[in-house]
Amino acid sequence: MKQIKSSKGFTLVEIMIVVVIIGLLAAMAIPAFQKVRTASQDKAVTNNMRQLGAAADQFFLENGTNQAAIASLVGSSNYVKALSTVANENYPQNYTQGIPVIVSGIAGARTLTYLQ
Repeated sequence: MKQIKSSKGFTLVEIMIVVVIIGLLAAMAIPAFQKVRTASQDKAVTNNMRQLGAAADQFFLENGTNQAAIASLVGSSNYVKALSTVANENYPQNYTQGIPVIVSGIAGARTLTYLQ
């Protein structure tokens, strides 16, 4: 009588090959994800700077001044209702007409400048 050998399951070599392939795919995907995340954060911060710049310009026109505190620009009854940070960035506390807005500490490492 012939015995039929059942070969169900995977060998150790096959499992190791799958793990190596997954590792290679992850090694390629992680830097791409970080690049997209950085670009997204920078775009969100740039949008916040544009809103603050426009709010400061409106404040300058309405009040006949060339300086504004962030408290005069951001708030429920001010020009910008709320300012959401996306990467623990630091916005300047005072704005002066003609002076660029510099936001530092974006994700603890980057700085962006917006010319009003």
